[in-house]
Amino acid sequence: MDAINEVKMLAAKKGLTLTYLAKYLSEHSDRKYSLDTLSKKLRANMIRYFEMKIIAQALDMDLVFLERK
Repeated sequence: MDAINEVKMLAAKKGLTLTYLAKYLSEHSDRKYSLDTLSKKLRANMIRYFEMKIIAQALDMDLVFLERK
């Protein structure tokens, strides 16, 4: 699954929108995000790790790496 669909699915499960996530990113980083900016980054798979950490925080989730079994 690509980044935009994954984030949209997780946001929808929490009752949130990409607009909300863009606003949250702006409030919790030193950059300004719009819906368009966030959507483009997700579609192009150009989202940065620190941005995904903030998105995970907004979704009340943890971003983790698990070792494969």
